[in-house]
Amino acid sequence: MAASSVARSSTTPFPLNFVSKPSQSDHFPKTALNFDPRFKRCRIALALAYLRSDDNDRSRNGGDGHNHLVGGALELDSSAFEDFPYDVVSKDLHTLPRPLSSTHLSNSVSDGSRLRVAYQGVRGAYSESAAEKAYPNCEAVPCEQFDTAFEAVERWLVDRAVLPIENSLGGSIHRNYDLLLRHRLHIVGEVKLAVRHCLLANHGVEVEDLKRVLSHPQALSQCEHTLTKLGLVREAVDDTAGAAKHVAFHKLKDTGAVASSAAADIYGLTILAQDIQDDCDNVTRFLMLAREPIIPGTDRPFKTSIVFSLEEGPGVLFKALAVFALRQINLTKIESRPLRKQPLRASDDNNGRYFDYLFYVDFEASMADQSAQNALRHLKEFATFLRVLGSYPMDRSMI
Repeated sequence: MAASSVARSSTTPFPLNFVSKPSQSDHFPKTALNFDPRFKRCRIALALAYLRSDDNDRSRNGGDGHNHLVGGALELDSSAFEDFPYDVVSKDLHTLPRPLSSTHLSNSVSDGSRLRVAYQGVRGAYSESAAEKAYPNCEAVPCEQFDTAFEAVERWLVDRAVLPIENSLGGSIHRNYDLLLRHRLHIVGEVKLAVRHCLLANHGVEVEDLKRVLSHPQALSQCEHTLTKLGLVREAVDDTAGAAKHVAFHKLKDTGAVASSAAADIYGLTILAQDIQDDCDNVTRFLMLAREPIIPGTDRPFKTSIVFSLEEGPGVLFKALAVFALRQINLTKIESRPLRKQPLRASDDNNGRYFDYLFYVDFEASMADQSAQNALRHLKEFATFLRVLGSYPMDRSMI
């Protein structure tokens, strides 16, 4: 086990605080989970600043009903959209918003009509379906990169983000694990989505006409048997829906795309084959992210996600995981990631060099449970760093 040089912190980052006690006993009269009401007042004040609009405001502004930021710092009217790019899609000439990039974040505003949820990709992406499953009737906002979705929530441009964290076939999405630590968002829920790949092409194109197929690398690998049988050359692109959009926009006759049936409908493509994935049990788990944590409860099954680092020493990781086993808390996932911007460390016996690691752990318990609080208090006694990423309801829905 590699030792970490991350400084010990007495509390987890704002606004969720985990208080450490210098004892391993499980009998504590006070809970270890504190929510500072000052942050709630701050959130309400900021929300009012963005959403406040009364009859006087509307009458002063010609009755247009737009919200105005208190103090006149930001006015939400049509002029704010003048530089926001739109793509023209071949199907019925509908206009679809181009995914937000870091340069466009400042141009995206909300009319306050419904919850805005960021996802990575373009219209028709599986992430869009996950966002709509997590928040029905939401306004799904496409973003070019995972980073952009995190930033959009932090800047109050959207209310939530729904981003993939692992796939049953492809494994973990490591980029989002790194971004969870870099940003100050909180996991407030999870949603699981069955991924059903389709082979798409323009109208009039038959399977025999295809020479190549475009899609995300994972989608291509998940359909390897089918694509090999068809003799198609595989070309990787950024995302599945983006592949469908490219085929439709350029009216390609010898190229297909592996994407969702929703993408076929949006971009006016024909579905040549459905469920072409090699394994029917293809499920992606998504995290629902917000600026503030939810208050955990005990009325339904909860899951808690944490990240920590440990000192170097024999059996230290075993001891860390034992704090959960001793309390009959089930671990559902453990992921290790090298600690970024840390040089390789030399071993004590000078026989090699090794990485420092961060450990991401999911366990089935609510932070409202005393046993979970005691487990983390116990872990805190020898962890060099500990942060609670979120305590949230488990997704028990049928896939």
